[in-house]
Amino acid sequence: MTTVISEHIQITPDVCGGKPRIAGHRIRVQDIVIWYEHLKMSPDDIVYHYPSIGLADVHAALAYYYDHLDEIRQDIRTSEAFAREVAAQTPSILQRQLQARNVRAD
Repeated sequence: MTTVISEHIQITPDVCGGKPRIAGHRIRVQDIVIWYEHLKMSPDDIVYHYPSIGLADVHAALAYYYDHLDEIRQDIRTSEAFAREVAAQTPSILQRQLQARNVRAD
């Protein structure tokens, strides 16, 4: 089983922050998990939207995830926290335009 997964999953320090990913791609295992569990996409749906990967890649990513639940879930939480932090520090262009308009109106 490990041999099959290693044909489909790579961990390279300089690629995707060293996170496990589909071999030859920048699609991380955690991306597959989010699409599968959070967005309720089936493996077939994932392959349809990302045709450069195969069904075996998706299933290998999910198998890797189930073997490393805590690690991958922590990676997802860390990524979500980082995204929230960046969003909080970076107001949208629309928000800035509305704030400028309100300042001029006063």
